[in-house]
Amino acid sequence: MIGKIIEICARHRWLVLMFYAAAAMGAVQAVRSVKLDAIPDLSDPQVIVFTEYMGRSPTIVEDQVTYPIASHLLAAPRVSAVRGYSMFGMSFIYVVFDEGTDVYWARSRVLESLSSIQGRLPAGVTPTLGPDATAIGWVYEYALVDRTGKHDLAELRSLQDFTLRYAVESVPGVAQVATVGGYEKQFQVTVDPDKLRAYGLSLDDVATAVRRSNAEVGGRVLEMSGREYFVRGRGYLENLAQLEQVVLRDDRGTPVRIGDVARVQFGPEIRRGVAELDGQGEAVGAIVASRYGENALDVIERVKTKLEELKPGLPPGVEIVPTYDRSSLIHRSIATLRHTLIEEGVTVALVILLFLLHFRSALLPIVSMPLAVLLAFVPMYLLGIPSTIMSLGGIAIAIGATVDAEIVMIEACHKKLEHAPPGISAAERAKLLHEAAKEVTPAIFFSLLIIAVAFLPVFGLSGQAGRLFKPLAYTKTSVMLSAAIL
Repeated sequence: MIGKIIEICARHRWLVLMFYAAAAMGAVQAVRSVKLDAIPDLSDPQVIVFTEYMGRSPTIVEDQVTYPIASHLLAAPRVSAVRGYSMFGMSFIYVVFDEGTDVYWARSRVLESLSSIQGRLPAGVTPTLGPDATAIGWVYEYALVDRTGKHDLAELRSLQDFTLRYAVESVPGVAQVATVGGYEKQFQVTVDPDKLRAYGLSLDDVATAVRRSNAEVGGRVLEMSGREYFVRGRGYLENLAQLEQVVLRDDRGTPVRIGDVARVQFGPEIRRGVAELDGQGEAVGAIVASRYGENALDVIERVKTKLEELKPGLPPGVEIVPTYDRSSLIHRSIATLRHTLIEEGVTVALVILLFLLHFRSALLPIVSMPLAVLLAFVPMYLLGIPSTIMSLGGIAIAIGATVDAEIVMIEACHKKLEHAPPGISAAERAKLLHEAAKEVTPAIFFSLLIIAVAFLPVFGLSGQAGRLFKPLAYTKTSVMLSAAIL
């Protein structure tokens, strides 16, 4: 079989060249389409369920929120483990699914389970799903800085929360933009207990009045002169003065307002941490998480483009400072493979030229080795394997073995020509080359196949070990198979 293929290839050289050109075009397209990242994703297929139960102790959160949700999710299909964490006012539940489970299928199953457990939770408690990102979804981070001192941390936090965050979250491929640092602005009502007691009021009366005053109600339609007018009551609070005028009780015609029993002011939410930039003081930062299965490099470039578009609209003195950018690590990973490929190709070409003094012989590794590497990206694209440090490492490992096979082929051909009588015709010379190829090609072909299947045990790994080493085994095997075919 191999001998017939060699005869066909030797007889139809232009067909071989056309095959090389078609394979190169397909391989280049696969290289452009494969997902690019630097770090292999080792996380399990999991869904995070976050629930707030503000003001409650971890014990209450565990008994009334975490335990009911976690025990109910254990019955969800393909769930391998459920881990719950309770803290003051918050509950986190990590639902881990079996290996190979689609993340979006898992999220839909969790939503189904949560919809049926809502009645068993305390009033006002609503579980929510975390972002559809993995452990390596943290791809970009930036900070808002005002070096002029015109804007405080509360203003920068408001700018991030209500302007930049929504703009960046609209970028395709972004799962979440999490704000870090600064002060979250609040309307704060500081009640004087002595005045409350003097008026015979309680804290519940104040909370109820604030809640009922900050609302908008709708009425019916009023028809006048052939037109319809919508009747509504607009009651949203817009400033501190309006909040102070909220009526708590009408005491014999004299209203008792919030301003009579409390001090109303702007203030920050309680903070659990701070963000500092370069030791120069606090700043407001944001973490951009990439969506599951997205091309990390494309997402980063789109986020950068969006931030450049937003910069002209920032207040005077406010700057966006990148603090973490994974794209540089991705580019360096690709540059390492490119450097290795060029280095080995040049070295092999120089060795062949030095010992054989024949330029056409050096063309074989120069042409076929890069093509074998490019063809390895075709199965990577079809299988959805991203280009990471591990997958590129498999390609670098396989390059040396492909070069050895080509040198054996060239040396066999030269040995045949050395023992040939002088003055042979072109047809006789081609026949000798065919014979040399038939002698060594089967051994080379099967030796490459043996090296290719040497990583078969790696495909049997599971868990984090499998997610770490399988991309390397896939790419290394793909390079060896493409080199054997070439």
